[in-house]
Amino acid sequence: MKIGIVIPAHNEALTIKECLASVQTAIEQLPANITAYPLVVLDSCTDDTESLVKRAGVDYLSCSYRHVGRVRDLGIRHAIDKGATWLACTDADSVVPPDWLVEQIKHITEQTPDMICGVVSVDSWAHLTPQTKQAYIAHYQDKMGHRHIHGANLSFSAKAYLAVGGFTKLPCHEDVDLVKKFEEQNYDIIWSNRVRVTTSSRLDARVTEGFAGFLANLEKGNLE
Repeated sequence: MKIGIVIPAHNEALTIKECLASVQTAIEQLPANITAYPLVVLDSCTDDTESLVKRAGVDYLSCSYRHVGRVRDLGIRHAIDKGATWLACTDADSVVPPDWLVEQIKHITEQTPDMICGVVSVDSWAHLTPQTKQAYIAHYQDKMGHRHIHGANLSFSAKAYLAVGGFTKLPCHEDVDLVKKFEEQNYDIIWSNRVRVTTSSRLDARVTEGFAGFLANLEKGNLE
């Protein structure tokens, strides 16, 4: 089994180093018969993200899309061309735990899913109001069988990805659209809270209507 880990990045110099270090730690926990490698897709970066990726010795692609659906699809297809049979997606502002890939392998061994939708934890609430935190916790279902979809914690088989046509070239919600395609074609999806990622609580969104936008809307509603 070969796992391709695809990480889109637009001006993520402040976070990419920690992200890549966490991914490397997760890779090191895998058994010897499973290989995995990260691939960063640099999208219109004007900061030091590229140099930090190079310094980490991580493979990368460069593009100028400013369009997350196209960016993810570019990375996924490149990883598949390199032999990846399972794809794991996270984001450059996120940190994966050491057991991130191991827990995916456990699910694959136990249930042979076509896709795993994981959960996220927020890295810090310090700059947000207590009301925002309370509203988020009330909304979020951190349990097996949850129905949350995060591009920062989504994984799937290469065969199924190609069969459904991959990520649609959407500026946002490309992850939701991909899950819908899997559901419509009756692929097996596990909604797991064993597969976890810690993601940024920043409010300056790289993608409109993404997770940062969701938090910003909660905050705005609580401040009005």
